[in-house]
This record gives sequence, C-alpha cells and structure tokens, in this order.
Amino acid sequence: MERIPITREGLEKLKIDLHRLESVDRLENIRAIEEARSHGDISENAEYHAAKERQAYIDARIKDLKDSIGRAEVIEVETGPADRVFFGKTVLLYNVEKDEESEYQLLGPFESDPDQGKISVSSPLGKALIGREVGEEIRVRTPGGLQAYEIVEIY
Repeated sequence: MERIPITREGLEKLKIDLHRLESVDRLENIRAIEEARSHGDISENAEYHAAKERQAYIDARIKDLKDSIGRAEVIEVETGPADRVFFGKTVLLYNVEKDEESEYQLLGPFESDPDQGKISVSSPLGKALIGREVGEEIRVRTPGGLQAYEIVEIY
C-alpha cells in the first residue's frame, strides 16, 4: 500500500470531512430519500432519484476518505530556512520566461491547492523541486509548455 505524505493539519481536515459526511450529510440524505419515497411512485420521482445519486456520491466519498486516511503518513513540517527543498517547505521561484516570482509550499496531494500557493510533491513542479538548492534552475513541462524556474529562496 502506497503511503501518502500529509501534514497533521491536513489529516485532521480529512477526518473532519469524514465525520461530517458520516454524521450529518448521510443522515440528511437518508431523510431526503424517505421524504421522496413518501410521495408515492418512485419510478418517476425526480427527488428520489436525485437523493439516491447523492447517496452514491456520499458513500463513494466516505470510502475514498477512509482509504486516504488509512494510507496517510503524517510528516512534521520543519519551520525556518533550509538548504534544500523538501516536504512542507515554501519555495520562492523566479519564472525566467515570464519574468515573475511565485511562491509555493510543497505538501501532499490531499492538501494541494495551487490557487493558494500549495502544490503537491507528486506534481511535475513538486517533483522537480525536491532536493534542489537556492540558485538552481529547473525546467518543468507544464500544460502551458516547458517552463524554466530559478529557486530564489527556501523557507
């Protein structure tokens, strides 16, 4: 079974999501199914079919979360500057082609949110950064083409 790196905070968020799905969303959906059934013939009951689809989504999400939690490997994030890029570190990058800087924290796939500056260590950029030092230049193939970055700072 492949272990998946995650921060303690990320694991807690997964557990909270699981608890909400099991104790709130699932129960609300069961009530919605019962309510829709009480309206009679379910073969043409759109509310019933929508509630059953929602039930399938909730059950699949619960299964996925339980699997993810079971495979999670909590890694403590070290604070402060570092010589090399590793899990949990934030990296300031200079995009050579676009002449702009961007900042990313390297986290596990469940915590990835590029819009918030959080990328997965298993993403193409994350893989290229691991183990690198300040001043090194990396090239990464992205959906927008080949990008060249220089590592400005690691913290």
